[in-house]
Amino acid sequence: MTRVRPPRALFKPRNRPVGAHRPPRGSAVIDWAAYIDGHRVCTDTVGDAVRLIRDGRLTPEGDSAGFVWVGLHEPSATELAELAEVFGLHPLAVEDAIDAHQRPKLERYDDVHFVVMKTVGYVPGEDGSEVVETGEIMMFCGPDFVVTVRHGKHGELAPVRARLERDPERLVQGPAAVLHAVTDHVVDGYVNVADAVQEDIDEVEEAVFSPERTDESRRIYRLKREVIQLKRAVGPLAGPLRNLSGRRFVPAEIREYLRDVEDHLTRVREQVESYDELLNPILQAHMTQVTVADNKDMRKISAWGAIFMVPTAIAGVYGMNFDFMPETQWRFGYPMILGVIALSCLSLYRGFRRNGWL
Repeated sequence: MTRVRPPRALFKPRNRPVGAHRPPRGSAVIDWAAYIDGHRVCTDTVGDAVRLIRDGRLTPEGDSAGFVWVGLHEPSATELAELAEVFGLHPLAVEDAIDAHQRPKLERYDDVHFVVMKTVGYVPGEDGSEVVETGEIMMFCGPDFVVTVRHGKHGELAPVRARLERDPERLVQGPAAVLHAVTDHVVDGYVNVADAVQEDIDEVEEAVFSPERTDESRRIYRLKREVIQLKRAVGPLAGPLRNLSGRRFVPAEIREYLRDVEDHLTRVREQVESYDELLNPILQAHMTQVTVADNKDMRKISAWGAIFMVPTAIAGVYGMNFDFMPETQWRFGYPMILGVIALSCLSLYRGFRRNGWL
């Protein structure tokens, strides 16, 4: 793609000292810098950083000796269009970076690689329980620049930048070093969320098989939904990450690190898939327990109903008020009927008790 010389007004100065990175209020630009020989060089504007790299010394291959890293958070179409003109970003990739809601993927437009990754966080939901929330990180990696576009509340890249700046030997590797650091950061997020989900699954499993009777069905279904959300973020990244390791712009040393990240991703993916397999039998066991408990309740209700049916039947018979009924005129008729009722109820109670119905 054709690149142009950046105008001096590209993200205008904020009347601040050089190197004091404080983006303008309302701007999507979080941070930017030029990196030369692995060391950060601060400038007043993004345009100054680009000119510093492209007007500076060159490598023996004719490439820039450093690169520019621009970080944005949910940029507008206008802000990203300015950067697209300077760095020669493809319109289709720019459109994806603005609209978000993309699947993890790796695409190449001339010498610019466009990478999309899902970020995840385990955050409190509306009902107080934790839910998996997803965001996205898009990366434009060119020969002398990296543009990261983040969507969502999590996956902040400031710690990644700070960690890289403490390791100049890694930054000398160029944009590929940033690409590895960001992918490693994203996959570490997967690991943390997967571990948190594992703890919730363990709690549910313990509650289901505890002697106490609790209703865990809603929580189990919620966990199954969160596991599906996590699978949608983790699974599709495997292909792009595998392809990254074979790209020519990635140095051999960085390829080794990318393969390590891919190994971590594989373990997380297998871990998340096992969660779904584990939740199914937990749900079945819980539903079986609910059915057994319901049957016990029905037996108790039936037993007590049978017991109370005896006095109801006897009282119903003697409540018909016929003139000629047994023992109606006998002095001990009333106590006898009460005794028969009590003896019958006691016999039924002992029988139901012996058979485990009460």
